[in-house]
Amino acid sequence: MMPALLVLHYVAALVVLAEALNKLERTTPFAPGLSCHDRLVDGLKAIAWALLALGAGCTVAAPLLLGNGLRAQYLPLFDDSPPLIDSTAIMLGFAVLIIRTRIKEG
Repeated sequence: MMPALLVLHYVAALVVLAEALNKLERTTPFAPGLSCHDRLVDGLKAIAWALLALGAGCTVAAPLLLGNGLRAQYLPLFDDSPPLIDSTAIMLGFAVLIIRTRIKEG
């Protein structure tokens, strides 16, 4: 059960990281000519995608960095414990929503 959970968690994190970076690149909260409402909406979208990219990036990078001898005490963003079902479910939920949106778009 645990290896399957790890694989699901890291594959989902890769999907979320790729989509978050893609969407973050497309947000333009500082573009000229935006109304205050559009600027606020785009700014909140940029913050949300940046936080998703940070979380997914840490998930993807942790086994690589910690596997190369770096200890978690030197890397406060990374955790060396295996993911639990709650964090895996959240990451997988975001990945499924992203994949669903891509399929829906065609």
